[in-house]
Amino acid sequence: MGSRDRYLKVIYTLERTRVADAAIATGAVADVLDVHPSSATEMFAKLESEGLLHYEKYNGVTLTDAGRERGRSLLKNSCLIQRFLRDVLEVTEYREEARAIEPVLDADVADRLSLLIDRSPECPECFDEEAGRCRYLDE
Repeated sequence: MGSRDRYLKVIYTLERTRVADAAIATGAVADVLDVHPSSATEMFAKLESEGLLHYEKYNGVTLTDAGRERGRSLLKNSCLIQRFLRDVLEVTEYREEARAIEPVLDADVADRLSLLIDRSPECPECFDEEAGRCRYLDE
């Protein structure tokens, strides 16, 4: 997962927790990714040119359908990697390890990993026990 994918995953996750259809503030994305807001704005311009989001200065960003689909896919892969590390390999610090693996994991490899573990939508990081589902993925 490259830098652009990290942005898409974070924006997707923030969109899932926002109020109504409000745009996601540049500062919110920058804070999560620990980057300067100007760096986030530069990436927004790149992602907008690729048709993955809409950026409005002083208002923030919203994902396009294509950006939302990519962000959702990235989050699913993240959850898959975390579950594999936690449930199969019994790695204690699975979240940190997953963040290290995500940038280099090919989509085909992620699909193959899914064959080794339970395909349930349970995500270690974002699973809502009370609701019985991931807070961010609509299954």
